[in-house]
Amino acid sequence: MMNRPYSESCDQNQGAILQVLKQFVKGKKRVLEIGSGTGQHAVYFGQQFEWLNWQTSDLEENHSGISAWIEYSQLTNVIHPVALDVAGTWPAAQYDVIFSANTLHIMSATDVMQLFTRLPACMGEQALFIVYGPFNYQGEYTSASNRHFDQWLKQRDPHSGIKNFDWLQDIARTSGLECSHDFIMPANNRILVWQRTEDNPFSAG
Repeated sequence: MMNRPYSESCDQNQGAILQVLKQFVKGKKRVLEIGSGTGQHAVYFGQQFEWLNWQTSDLEENHSGISAWIEYSQLTNVIHPVALDVAGTWPAAQYDVIFSANTLHIMSATDVMQLFTRLPACMGEQALFIVYGPFNYQGEYTSASNRHFDQWLKQRDPHSGIKNFDWLQDIARTSGLECSHDFIMPANNRILVWQRTEDNPFSAG
């Protein structure tokens, strides 16, 4: 473990996330993980879903840690990271599932808007965008711990913070995406599942 980055929260949340992902990855082939972080999630889910090609991605400074986990796992279906900056470089490919965990609250509002703007180009016709993390609803925190966490985030970076679900709905719709599922998760987190609307102006193809 010494040569690989480690996040305790990944160990704590991966089992619960797995139970939700199981409902959506049947029949899917290609996953893009945005913000693979330490690489732990990619390896864990890659072991559970052997038929999926799991493409990791992150800023370049995190690539060595992600690759260390992939090499340690010896999994052939988890792919070494590509550079992805939501406001810059994106992969020139389409995927069946785009997954991201604990990223939106770290991003600025501008970066989240860029994320939703760029998503459709990477999404196949029946693709899903699945996001795990904390969210506010109607401008309210869902727990006192989320309020404290948001305060800590903003002290560290004034542009970061827990995003409001209603705002996300608005910007997602401009990209032809609608939230189809909202799962309550442990530790005051959620999983949101976004899919293309029937009148999506950004049709794949």
